[in-house]
Amino acid sequence: MIKTQRIKQIQDYIFKHQTASLDELCNVFNVSKNTIRRDIQELVLLGEFKKVYGGVAVNAEALVSFSDRKTRNQQSKELIAKAGASYVEDGDVIFIDSGTTTVEMIEYIKTKNLTIITNNLDFMIKALPYENINVISTGGAFERKTNSFISLKPFNLLQSYNINKAFMASTGISLTNGVTNASPLESETKTIAVERSLQVFLLIDRDKFDKYGLMTYCGLDQINYVVTDDLPSEEYQEYFLENEIELIVAKDQD
Repeated sequence: MIKTQRIKQIQDYIFKHQTASLDELCNVFNVSKNTIRRDIQELVLLGEFKKVYGGVAVNAEALVSFSDRKTRNQQSKELIAKAGASYVEDGDVIFIDSGTTTVEMIEYIKTKNLTIITNNLDFMIKALPYENINVISTGGAFERKTNSFISLKPFNLLQSYNINKAFMASTGISLTNGVTNASPLESETKTIAVERSLQVFLLIDRDKFDKYGLMTYCGLDQINYVVTDDLPSEEYQEYFLENEIELIVAKDQD
């Protein structure tokens, strides 16, 4: 079993049982205690788990479900989505990533004639009433934690598409770790979407700067536009300027 698959299964196991000892995890996943310790350390860095005596447990204070995240900073998410959607034009072939901000874009592009490739189940459902939008699912296995589809096959359907614009989400970004994601199984789809797109838009709120998840799915220099709700630090502004990344700060016009 490859490392990313094992970590994902360990993550699911701990979520299911709420707590697990190191010996228990060693037996279940048939790996050494040193390996389990390294895997646990990576999961603890995400904030969803905490170390306890002899093992690991779900961090109830930090754990937030997908449905709960949808209600957090809702106004900012809508402003960011609207700003990103203003770059969508009739006839575009676009990719919509999984995420609680990207799904809000449907309200601002629903009247356009588009082909939309997405792994975002919530977006697919919201797009159903609009016959002018041609929706293509990436397919694959369903990831319940993020309401998205992930590919478990060697060949990803996304590799065959030419995409004008990709609208991406992220667990967090940093100058050292790039653009990151918490789910190893989602990261492959995100990486391919970025590689297949002429222009890449990253839709993130202010809280995502200087944060990082388990996997880096692309370098920050692979992004063309960063759409957020507040000016980041001067360090980021300088980086964006040096790498010709356009910074878009979404503001309420009222």
